Amino acid sequence: MNSFYFHNKVLHAESVSVSDLMEAYGSPLYIYSKNQIEFNWYQLEKAFGSHPHLICYAVKANSNLAVLNVLANLGSGFDVVSIGELERVIAVGGKPSLCVFSGVAKTKGAIQKALEYGIYCFNVESASELNLIESVANDIGIKAPISIRVNPNVDAKTHPYISTGLTENKFGVGADIALSLYKKASNSPHLDICGLDYHIGSQITDVIPFIEALDKALELIEELKVEKINLRHIDIGGGVGVKYNDEKTINIEKYIQSVLDKVGGLQVLIEPGRSIIGNAGIFVTKIEHLKQNNSKSFAIVDGAMNDLLRPALYGSYHHAVKVSENKKGIKAIWDIVGPVCETTDFLAKDRDLNLEEGDYIAILTAGAYGFVLSSNYNSRPRVAEVMVDKSSHAIVRKRETIESLFENELIFKNEIN
Repeated sequence: MNSFYFHNKVLHAESVSVSDLMEAYGSPLYIYSKNQIEFNWYQLEKAFGSHPHLICYAVKANSNLAVLNVLANLGSGFDVVSIGELERVIAVGGKPSLCVFSGVAKTKGAIQKALEYGIYCFNVESASELNLIESVANDIGIKAPISIRVNPNVDAKTHPYISTGLTENKFGVGADIALSLYKKASNSPHLDICGLDYHIGSQITDVIPFIEALDKALELIEELKVEKINLRHIDIGGGVGVKYNDEKTINIEKYIQSVLDKVGGLQVLIEPGRSIIGNAGIFVTKIEHLKQNNSKSFAIVDGAMNDLLRPALYGSYHHAVKVSENKKGIKAIWDIVGPVCETTDFLAKDRDLNLEEGDYIAILTAGAYGFVLSSNYNSRPRVAEVMVDKSSHAIVRKRETIESLFENELIFKNEIN
């Protein structure tokens, strides 16, 4: 299924012309497809069949309330990394009892609130964190559900900034430390051991690292059985890549089946983010100026790195297409760049396109790590977000105003004589 397609030479989002959406809501703009989100989620749900499982959407990938609401209505669980993300889930009707709380820097206040809400479990990242969870649970008289995040030291062969499964990364603990933490937790009246968690990185397009990490996790689970520590679930994390360019992506059904063939009766948790929302969103921007010099052609657009950071941050590739598929304009090899005063402010480089000023350019597969990474750098208001459902569409985040940028700031007045 592809909810973004050309019809009569105009890009559509489901049944709606993207040109019409731009006229209605302005530029730049994020556009999400409700039906693509649902389709992606159901593909994963079907892959598990009748095996006990819980899909925990990684909120960090896209935390818009409308996106979370679509998933909550499907019965999805959620993977949160802050109390703010958990509050977002609750605000749209998501169940805390279906939420896992990950992240390396959980605070005492966040732990207490999460326990009071009744989350499914904490994915514990260190001995210090385990001690803090135990202390808070003791203070408020609640037994805390925990899973230890194990770092399997598996190279996912992805960008180093999104690798999380190597010993040099800040996430999780080694198997030897994990074993000692499980032993400690098993002797605590304030901790309830639920499972084991690992997550080796993001945008992974080869199943081999996933299976290598799974095998290492299962080895540790067998060691735990010897210590009479029996787990209820294994959390295989997220990280399944999507197609940005010409990547060969993972067959979800075969991947999940290979997991189920190994885990026996353990419940399986999975934390997809990008694979649910990545291809369900696009970012559309308008060409303000065309600029050509002796060696380079630039299409200067009203969108920028503060709106879509991935190309500047990771050198990431996104397909860039004209919303109106016509041959008008200047044919050249273009860099699509924004107005921010940084050389890294680009959305796409070296694209063979016919362009003219006023054209809309759609940056595809921008649903994940798009708006959530946006900022107000250069005092630029953040853009609007829209959701489409067949022929219906609505604003799901209002465009910020310049005035809104100042509302929490005060001028310092030194009144001391």
